[in-house]
Amino acid sequence: MSQFEQALDKSKLTTPMWLLWILSAGLIALDGFDFFIIGIALPFLEKDFLLTPAQIGSVAVAAIFGSLIGSLTLGAITDKIGRQKMLLIDVIIFIVSSAGTALAWDAFSLIFFRFLVGIGIGADYPISVAYITENIPSRLRGRMVVGAFTFQAVGALLGALTGILVIKGCLFFSDDATIFAVQYGWRIMLGVGLILAILVGFLRMQFLLESPRYFIAKGDYQEATLAASELLDINIKITPETDPQPQENDFNYNTLFSKKYLKNTLFASLPWFLQDIATYGIGIFTPTIIAVLAFTQEDNFLLSQSQSAQGSAIVDLFLIIGFLAAVLLVDKIGRIKLQIFGFIGMALGLFLLALAGVSNSNLILVFTGFFIFNFSMNAGPNSTTFLLSGEVFPTSIRASGAGLSAAIAKSGAVLGTFLLPILRVKIGVNNVLYFLVVICLLAAVLTYFLRIETMNKPLENV
Repeated sequence: MSQFEQALDKSKLTTPMWLLWILSAGLIALDGFDFFIIGIALPFLEKDFLLTPAQIGSVAVAAIFGSLIGSLTLGAITDKIGRQKMLLIDVIIFIVSSAGTALAWDAFSLIFFRFLVGIGIGADYPISVAYITENIPSRLRGRMVVGAFTFQAVGALLGALTGILVIKGCLFFSDDATIFAVQYGWRIMLGVGLILAILVGFLRMQFLLESPRYFIAKGDYQEATLAASELLDINIKITPETDPQPQENDFNYNTLFSKKYLKNTLFASLPWFLQDIATYGIGIFTPTIIAVLAFTQEDNFLLSQSQSAQGSAIVDLFLIIGFLAAVLLVDKIGRIKLQIFGFIGMALGLFLLALAGVSNSNLILVFTGFFIFNFSMNAGPNSTTFLLSGEVFPTSIRASGAGLSAAIAKSGAVLGTFLLPILRVKIGVNNVLYFLVVICLLAAVLTYFLRIETMNKPLENV
């Protein structure tokens, strides 16, 4: 084990470690907010821009497709130029794209800037997981990475609360609330995302530490010494003798598919791909659940949207509970068991939804199935796939591997978003749910056979 690895594993959580964690968690919260707020703003956008069904679908999927491209391309660039520089680029992308969406003048500009938002979100996956994974003691690595990822749900909850407050504000302050909300409400909602991006950018400028492992991988031992000393809050000397440079320095994407790393790539990407099909597929039924949670069929447009946002906030609370369970369990029972049991729990939740037959009125089964699915997803695969993508690759190709895995996962999200509504019409709701049950069980089987347990292991030993 290298000297830096030994010192890191013995270290307490220093102030620089907390700062890099807060910065990464802030970016992930921004992801959750941006992904979620568009769902609340979309009904207002539809009325303001008179969006066609095709344009509505394009707005909804633009950020997902952008995140696929961002993960695939910017992960590799992160390994080339460093985590610190790419974080700055990512914040700039968020600020520009958030401003663009809030000020969009037509459907095309809105779709373009939402795509740009997705680019930033896609970059966050490899940057954040690499940044935290490389700079946290192995005994705490799992819960710290998953803890940061929990802020995705926190950001989504913040999006729901923003929607509620904006709608309530329009009702309170405007005589013609509906017209005001349609013309300006959605801009205020998306403008909050701009404010959050600026706050994260301000935090970013207060903390400019690069990962010591990145410098070691590049053979820059002088900078590695300075970065490690600041990170660990001790004086430490990094040399080629104490911390030899890794072999995989001249990276290209072929390395991820080489005999040495193919299993790692498949393990990091395939279960995540299948999970995203199910995760985004269940979104088909979310409006049904939200309508139930609202407890009424409100004819008034603004009140209906407010109740939908309130119902979404309730759902988000259950998502956060699942994430908190992952934080508590990931370094105790291990990533593999948590991921396998999580996929089985997702399958059980979907099976209960199928038994309920969502169109029927068996609310107990509908509620139970929906919440079991969401809890199991966030307590298991939604947390562990993100974590493992940063643990199973060496430093010199970590962001590239994590980015490729996230991109493959987002292709599953695109499939879930587009394919499953078509299947719903052709084969029916229940058959779609049974199909997703099989998807989740297949993901559990793949996790078992491809498993690479990383719990409490130094990254060099994984």
